[in-house]
Amino acid sequence: MAATLRHAIAAAAALLAIAAVCVDASSTFYSSDPNLGSARVVFQTNHGDIEFGFFPHIAPKTVEHIFKLVRLGCYNTNHFFRVDKGFVAQVAAVVGGRTAPMNEEQKKEAEKTVVGEFSSVKHVRGILSMGRYSDPDSASSSFSILLGDAPHLDGQYAVFGRLTKGDDTLRKLERLPTRREGIFVMPIERIEILSTYYYDIDVESCEAEKSILRRRLSESASEVERWRRKCFA
Repeated sequence: MAATLRHAIAAAAALLAIAAVCVDASSTFYSSDPNLGSARVVFQTNHGDIEFGFFPHIAPKTVEHIFKLVRLGCYNTNHFFRVDKGFVAQVAAVVGGRTAPMNEEQKKEAEKTVVGEFSSVKHVRGILSMGRYSDPDSASSSFSILLGDAPHLDGQYAVFGRLTKGDDTLRKLERLPTRREGIFVMPIERIEILSTYYYDIDVESCEAEKSILRRRLSESASEVERWRRKCFA
């Protein structure tokens, strides 16, 4: 019976450890990068998921614009037109990049440009940086995920967020066959963004896991109580 008690206590301790890991895993990047807000966006590609967060205090107008495009579903059926190993994986502009037609609200937002919000944030692996033409205020919906350090981009392109999960997916993309077209290194196959969704880590973090944890801790406590009553009644 002592073994039963030890088992129950060990199970409870293990579940508490799982809870701590769950909370830590959901907030690792949030807590380690003070620039990150709590909103998360997930791109579900045909090679795996990519999750990123935003820097609302660094590039507020850019963040607002990109997040609205996501909420409207503008990036669904879009693709990564560029994958230059060790440099960038670049998302195509949604106008012309999608396979599905856009409704009027999507078109209206997608055709907008955003003022260049340049900052001192460095271009290192995982950073999200807006694409643009020579006009510093010409960024629209195309952006890059940095696959390596690129100091020559610092201060020239608007940084608005960073990768929070999915580095394994980026590494898969870097291994795909490519072709060169002018200055661009492009994947031979289409890297499709099948669908997208967003959530807030402050609201939805590990709720399912917490529910399971509460139930199992309750079961463990009941087991300990039954043992106590049997032995000490």
